[in-house]
Amino acid sequence: VNASDINELPENGLYVEGSVICRLLMGTAGLARVRQNRVLFVCDSHEDSNFTDAAINSLNAARACYGLSCPRIVQLDPTVTLKAQFTGAGRASGRVERMESLINALDKYRAEYDAVALATVIQVPKEWHITYFESDGKMVNPWGGVEAIFTHAVSLLYDLPSAHSPMLESHEIEELEPGLVDPRMAAEAVSYTFLQCIFKGLQRSPRIISDPEAMRQPGVLTAADVSCLVIPEGCVGLPVLAALEQGIPVIAVRENKNLMRNDTAALPWTPGQYHVVDNYLEATGLMCALRAGLAPESVRRPIQLAPTVILGEKGVETDYMVEREDEADNVQELKL
Repeated sequence: VNASDINELPENGLYVEGSVICRLLMGTAGLARVRQNRVLFVCDSHEDSNFTDAAINSLNAARACYGLSCPRIVQLDPTVTLKAQFTGAGRASGRVERMESLINALDKYRAEYDAVALATVIQVPKEWHITYFESDGKMVNPWGGVEAIFTHAVSLLYDLPSAHSPMLESHEIEELEPGLVDPRMAAEAVSYTFLQCIFKGLQRSPRIISDPEAMRQPGVLTAADVSCLVIPEGCVGLPVLAALEQGIPVIAVRENKNLMRNDTAALPWTPGQYHVVDNYLEATGLMCALRAGLAPESVRRPIQLAPTVILGEKGVETDYMVEREDEADNVQELKL
């Protein structure tokens, strides 16, 4: 959904922070649709005021163009420190430090807002900017890991939607020329504040319901409403493990390559719970079949014969012979 300033969330989509997806699938939280959220905007008091001004201009553009409700802008000084890192396995990670000023602000104005939009600088080595855009989509986004840690903390502490966009560190970084980049990165290459996507998402992000009694109320979406989970093949995380435990069907897409090397098929799935498809077009068709209550094998060709056994008097299976007429009108014997 998020692509810098582009957000193409459909009307029937829900904008949900990553840790909330985990809680939803684990059965510890539900989601309630809202008409509009009051979005608190928290940004760094950047050492170069031009970047802070640009962030606030983006916020005011959202208010003027699509009616975003923002009760207050909070500039952090001292700022939160976000440092991007990679783990030994190549996973994007990082450290979040000096959150005291943010926590104080969120506590002070808690009655005024329903969701939090965050814009802060992420410390990233300069060479990573160039390497990332020159990698043709092969380098893991170095900003994403620490952003996830940051928003997970905010959403878990305050039980509300949150999202983060990075502020550029300096004009030197802003003036880097990435050239033509992988289309999946193109929105990042042309953006300045990366904010509009999270403003649009948070405007109607669902309310998090964690009270067990409230989760039973009509209209609250829970794990029981999830028809299936779609993942890149090999991807394992809390949502996948929760789906496994909850009996939710999982569709793994081969085409979406990633760096994880898990054999997801080896997990202890129940029969018919785990499906592998080549691409997202095929995944969409499989989702439609599952939603309609159709056995996926019924829409594949050729349709295989159902396995059949004959139980003897003592419940012992015995083999038997059946006949069928093949395409050449020849009779063949099949042993089942």
